[in-house]
Amino acid sequence: MGRPRRDLSERALGFWLLLPAFLLLGLVAVYPILHLIYTSFLDLHLAYGTRGEWAGFANYHRLLEDARFWNALRVTLLLALVTVPGAALLGLILALLANLPFTVKWPIRLGLLLPWAMPLVFAGLIFRWFFESDYGVVNDWLRRLGFSPLYWLTNPKLAFWAISASVIWKTASFMALVLLAGLQTIPREYYEAAQVDGAGPWQTFWRITLPLLLPSLLVALVFRTLTALQTFDIPYAMTGGGPGIATETLAMYIRTQSVENLDFGYGSALAVFLFLLCMGVTMVYLRFITRQEGE
Repeated sequence: MGRPRRDLSERALGFWLLLPAFLLLGLVAVYPILHLIYTSFLDLHLAYGTRGEWAGFANYHRLLEDARFWNALRVTLLLALVTVPGAALLGLILALLANLPFTVKWPIRLGLLLPWAMPLVFAGLIFRWFFESDYGVVNDWLRRLGFSPLYWLTNPKLAFWAISASVIWKTASFMALVLLAGLQTIPREYYEAAQVDGAGPWQTFWRITLPLLLPSLLVALVFRTLTALQTFDIPYAMTGGGPGIATETLAMYIRTQSVENLDFGYGSALAVFLFLLCMGVTMVYLRFITRQEGE
């Protein structure tokens, strides 16, 4: 038995209304990704005058043998492992503080918005001045406290931690805003009932706030992890990947190969790897979120 004519007309109307959105999505997202994947299989090195001949998996084979790629991947993963939990913890603290029953809340909310609204490169330049070895703010504090100044941006380990601190400060506000929105959705009746039952602040946090805040926290972690894997602006502004290549991230290495070396074939292969890495992390998060919703 066929569908009623009304259902068919509604489906057709829905199709034609959604078609421009699908076409736009394909134009700005699907096509560039497919073209990037295609370019990754070409020998397209403008500095050598190659014409984009088919190279098969040569770029990906080169990727596996490239020590600089593995170093950039290691730096990227370490930054993600340090900055994502750090931003989540600091963001949770800021969200809890912003959710307190203050009489005047707008200065606190404004304090959360300012770091998030600040351009990434601008934040990197500010922290580069903070950690400058000769006249930076951090070393000035160390001198006042009687300690010797440190060469933050020229020591590989110190440079990594300086960048991590900068990224955590910049991204914690985003986490705080998402978590604050989640806190606003928790009914006040739950806290009132817990108070009547004699639950303390710590018990209330672990039994009510954190479980009900978990969906918002997972969403924030998904976006923060993806941006952490694509970190470019702050390390580039602070150290340029130095000293040497000690703080070079995968996104920075992609730029080096594509823009500076004009090796678009290899740069595209690196970008495809980063895309697949982000997709894999997203699938893990979505699987975890689906499992939580099923429970």
